[in-house]
Amino acid sequence: MAMKALDESDVGISCYISTLPGFRGILKQRYSDFIVNEVDKEGNVVHLSSLDVPEESVEEKREQTSDATNTSYESQIESFKSLAGDADVERLEEFLNQLSSSCGESVSPIVLSPDSDKSHRTAMHNFFRERFKFLVTDTIDGPDASSKCIRVRMDSDGPKNEGRNSKKRKQRDYKPFDSRGSENWPAHVGKFLRFHLYKENKDTQEALGVIGKMLGIQPKSFGFAGTKDKRAISSQRVTVFKQRASRLASLNERLIGIKVGDFCYVKEGLLLGQLYGNRFTITLRGIVADSEDTIKASSDALGKHGFINYFGLQRFGSGSVPTHLIGAALLRGEWKLAVDMILDPRDGEGNAITKAREYYKNSNDVEGTLRQLPRHMVAERAVLQSLKKAPENRLQALKAIPRTLRMMYVHSYQSYLWNHAASTRVQKYGTEQVVLGDLVYRKDNAAKNGTGFVSPDCSDSFNNGDNSSNEDEELDVHEENSHVKVITAEDLKAGCYTIDDVILPMPGSRVVYPTNDVAQVYHDLAKKDAISLTDSVHNVKEFSITSMTGSYRRVFQKPINFEWELLTYNDSGKPLAETDLDKMGKTHNFKPVNSPSGEKEENLDCIRQSDDGAKLEIADDETLDDVELLPDESIRTSNSQDSQIALKLTFTLPSSCYATMAIRELLKTSTSVAYHKTLNQ
Repeated sequence: MAMKALDESDVGISCYISTLPGFRGILKQRYSDFIVNEVDKEGNVVHLSSLDVPEESVEEKREQTSDATNTSYESQIESFKSLAGDADVERLEEFLNQLSSSCGESVSPIVLSPDSDKSHRTAMHNFFRERFKFLVTDTIDGPDASSKCIRVRMDSDGPKNEGRNSKKRKQRDYKPFDSRGSENWPAHVGKFLRFHLYKENKDTQEALGVIGKMLGIQPKSFGFAGTKDKRAISSQRVTVFKQRASRLASLNERLIGIKVGDFCYVKEGLLLGQLYGNRFTITLRGIVADSEDTIKASSDALGKHGFINYFGLQRFGSGSVPTHLIGAALLRGEWKLAVDMILDPRDGEGNAITKAREYYKNSNDVEGTLRQLPRHMVAERAVLQSLKKAPENRLQALKAIPRTLRMMYVHSYQSYLWNHAASTRVQKYGTEQVVLGDLVYRKDNAAKNGTGFVSPDCSDSFNNGDNSSNEDEELDVHEENSHVKVITAEDLKAGCYTIDDVILPMPGSRVVYPTNDVAQVYHDLAKKDAISLTDSVHNVKEFSITSMTGSYRRVFQKPINFEWELLTYNDSGKPLAETDLDKMGKTHNFKPVNSPSGEKEENLDCIRQSDDGAKLEIADDETLDDVELLPDESIRTSNSQDSQIALKLTFTLPSSCYATMAIRELLKTSTSVAYHKTLNQ
């Protein structure tokens, strides 16, 4: 099902707020041009500021072992004397002393005296399990064929250099730790380790996958509030269950493009949506405009009036099969079509993926396709694994896709309808005032609904949405309709509401629609796709709009704490904004041209990047090399020493708002991959 590359007009993105002329600028020429820092619920911007292990965590680890020599264990040691001889008592006491002095690290296990009595060995095992829960015992061969010995070691991170199934079940069952961490966790310490994850040119799941593999834990052990861009540098909060800060900190020397720090222990793990939004630092390179005044006027206008709060192209995928079309098939109950759209060959993908898709299309060989298909193709692999077991059950195959990912398709269709409705609202009624029939949040609920969030976090990335888990667990969060009202003539006369208060619904069973012409857009578009917004044609609730509650989203969004400045540079390979790592390390000066505050930027830091850091990523496995740009534009390649201009923007957006839509308002140009590709030709 080959289709042309998705353009903004295909998904309802067509209007601007201001009538000012745009100008040219390159977005994400380097991934360091797009810096994202999470903002927590309290409004704190998340930074990586320290790689050190907090002192208290060292003390907590010491506590695990030092207790072994405290007077509280004297009775246990006395009891041990009734089970073991003097030599073993001395071995145990010396072992406990070593553990105390070394914080449990690098202490060799002890082996007790040979014992051929199985019942006695069982009593010994039970003794350690009940009296010394921070220790682990097992049975090993003794010096002769008829004897066995009990081995005793510290249980901190589990057995070393042993496979998951290397022990018999009876030897694993009583180990005092579960698959996610030690059961002997100190009672006064939170069971979750929270840390700040700094990553470069990696998405959140990829970075946590690397860390999880190094720790030997499953990805589900981690919690985070929202996914962050891949082609970017970002910092965000992450929690992990019952892991020591020292273990994670020790990974920093081996991690590439990833750092962890700012450790603390908390009682609860993070969940999707537990954030306010994101703080962006975006550098647009190769600026070309009619005049510097044009750039200044457009930048000031963005800060003052904001932008139309569209769902960006990332919401619909960068591939030739948009996610909202798959969502439409699901809403119609066309399971086979939806599966085919997910698996069929498509334009714009790498050779390996294209080859695998074409192989399946021509052979229907599930196992052969799975061998060829890259691991990151999560949706496709899940569908094929299910079809391998039940070749004709397409619905089951669709449900095999992880929920977060499969719901992305239906949510994408909701976003498609919302974008078109927002464009109609702007085209018919403008961007300056509220009109009769508009929807708004009631003023008495303004504090609660001040941001008009729809989903916890939407990733601003050029990655293929079909193959990433950038969508949120729940989009259709129900806002009670008592908090929403339709603008009446009395409201207009009172002047209580402004254009900034206007909201539009995400379709669902419990939302209300505007009473002006905008409402009809939803139903007309859905009808064109053979979808009803009021009746379901099947009983699969998760793929039915009538089973979703729906939600609301603000039509206009202003960037928060908005700042901008113009910079000059001679080398396009040179970083123009400082990262969290830069602030902790070396510095480098560069020259600002102008800033609305009149302040000069000094001592900005420099970070070394590989050569491919100066490439524009087109898709997951396709990049565009730096090439000379159009000769009639005053932009040069990285080898040029001619002075060029960059525009650096810093602002905060609530979660679910797309930074690319703010950039679109500024430049008056498309955010599509195809357009940005032309900027490097």
